[in-house]
Amino acid sequence: MATGEHREEEDLTDTGSHGRKATRRLVLGAALGCTAWYGTMLAGAPAALAATQIVGAGSTFDFPFFSKAFYDYTEKHPDVTVNYQSIGSGGGIQQFTAKTVDFGASDVPMNSAELTRAGGPVLQIPITLGGAGVAYNLPGIEKGMHLTREVIADIYLGKITKWNDPAIAKLNPGMKLPDMAITVVHRSDGSGTTYIFTDFLSSVSPEWKSKVGTNKDVQWPAPSSVGGKGNEGVAGLVKQTPGSIGYVELAYLLQNQMTYAQVQNKAGTYVYPSVDTVAAAAATKPDVSSTNFSIVDTSCAQCYPISGYSWVMLYKAPADPTRGKLVKEIMTWLATDAQPIAKTVDYVPLPENVQKTALSVLGEMQ
Repeated sequence: MATGEHREEEDLTDTGSHGRKATRRLVLGAALGCTAWYGTMLAGAPAALAATQIVGAGSTFDFPFFSKAFYDYTEKHPDVTVNYQSIGSGGGIQQFTAKTVDFGASDVPMNSAELTRAGGPVLQIPITLGGAGVAYNLPGIEKGMHLTREVIADIYLGKITKWNDPAIAKLNPGMKLPDMAITVVHRSDGSGTTYIFTDFLSSVSPEWKSKVGTNKDVQWPAPSSVGGKGNEGVAGLVKQTPGSIGYVELAYLLQNQMTYAQVQNKAGTYVYPSVDTVAAAAATKPDVSSTNFSIVDTSCAQCYPISGYSWVMLYKAPADPTRGKLVKEIMTWLATDAQPIAKTVDYVPLPENVQKTALSVLGEMQ
């Protein structure tokens, strides 16, 4: 499969020679060149399909963490596999409310309208913590371009259309910026990563807030805008398109060795997205809930301004209590004992207080 090539969603679950479903793991690795631990996991998969398969769907933001964590869970519990379909937050919420999966995952909690459509009480727990980097593809320009919050907003508004625009040149003295059109890359699917990014843009730009707003799916105003499906789709388009810029979750940036900017935060400091700078942003809001969750554009010297939590959605009273008990056990493990795995794939382990929040909410599951 060529870099950035994607198959349709229905083709993303294959049964390999080991007899175990590989749900998108090998596809993602091949598409983005990050086959190392995906391939290792598949090669070492148990010979027989586990007796019980739990199914989840949603956020691509979560996918690298979930893949490794759920693989480790099956290593410890060979009778259970977790089949996670990385289809985007919007798709995950749709499948969850249609009751075709055991859990959904989204980088923004379900809103009141979505909760109403769920047809029963829903529990939402924080499960991962990460950041969206601003990746770019400029031949000869290395990682580290400086971009202010306002300049990023103006690029996505379509007000800055060339890389050698004076607003960008002023921030990067000595950098030989090309006279090249900017291609603005965004998500084409309903995306929690888009919610986090547009929440950031709304926080820094009154014009963006009034004209576009914050949502999982928006009308992108820049004339050069193009869309890619999933974090891997945006990453693939940026890598293939000279002159492009796009927002990509940190794990995808690092595992694919992409070029990305230092973003000026609210305190005026230029910072890279990293485990430490995302953790600093999270530390500014110790009390996180499904109704009070935004940590974008927080005010501290080391805070990365495009940071956010991702969430798992569960029914409070599952239709199948036995299956629900197993899902609760898996999510309890994922929110606590599995968190050290997060750092190995470039996520931030949930702070201890947030783990306690997750456990408290899980305690309500029947």
